[in-house]
Amino acid sequence: MNRALFLDRDGVLDELVFYPDTGEWAAPRRLEDVRFIDGAGGAARRAHAAGWLLVIVTNQPDFAKGKTTLDDLHAVHDAVVGNLPIAKSCVCHHHPNAVVEELRIVCECRKPGALSLRNAARELDIDLARSWMIGDQDTDLRAGRAAGCRVALIEGPHLRAVDNPVEPDLRVASLAEFVARVVENRAP
Repeated sequence: MNRALFLDRDGVLDELVFYPDTGEWAAPRRLEDVRFIDGAGGAARRAHAAGWLLVIVTNQPDFAKGKTTLDDLHAVHDAVVGNLPIAKSCVCHHHPNAVVEELRIVCECRKPGALSLRNAARELDIDLARSWMIGDQDTDLRAGRAAGCRVALIEGPHLRAVDNPVEPDLRVASLAEFVARVVENRAP
């Protein structure tokens, strides 16, 4: 069976963007908003070269919320992951408060639900117990735990405080640090 790194996208591979119209730090909504996190792409390629499958698991509800177009969301996703050795991308566009009616649902593919991780594991013959979910939000950690993965928290500048947070197996400053410590087995 394979082992995988399930990666949240925004805050792990690319930087969050501040949008004054909503007063929030969020995923890039347009291609020109994409800024890569230093070292993240190289770290992802090194993990892949070391035999790890890379699976993106990301919530992308901004079209459902009426904040951007679906074409822009796809362009952003392609720009972020297009040059990386990604085995599978699991993208959830649903949101329970969506303005786009067909996307206004409560689903299990939206993190903290673990359906995307479980489906990818079946499809790609992934051993979830030997795999990691890496993200910058508690919802990422909850999804990883629910699927049976170890979980790593990237403690970036926009980490949100939550009640009853999931305690990660590992705290790191970046994907590059995670790969150095876990994949390449180097001390911090």
